[in-house]
Amino acid sequence: MYWVYILASRYNGTLYTGVTGKLIGRISQHRQHLFEGFTSKYGVHRLVWYEVHGDITVAIHREKRIKHWPRAWKINLIEAENPHWRDLYPEFFVAPPGPLTSVVPPSL
Repeated sequence: MYWVYILASRYNGTLYTGVTGKLIGRISQHRQHLFEGFTSKYGVHRLVWYEVHGDITVAIHREKRIKHWPRAWKINLIEAENPHWRDLYPEFFVAPPGPLTSVVPPSL
């Protein structure tokens, strides 16, 4: 499984789009500021949107397309599933799968 995701610094804040094969680990790295760069500099660590792909090529292509979208399109994408910009990361640990997490494989 490959994940395309969007992080935000806060509601309607700075956005970051990424792709990974291990979502929980990657978001944990962002949250702990393990790497210097954009997300550490701007405090971007709230997982506000994600989608799952079975093919890395498709996931990378989707990430690149989203990165080039206007900000308004990204906001619409987030708010279609997460209108209050909740941090979805904790839901991987405390809540049973729901509409946004129903495709989470147990091997994360």
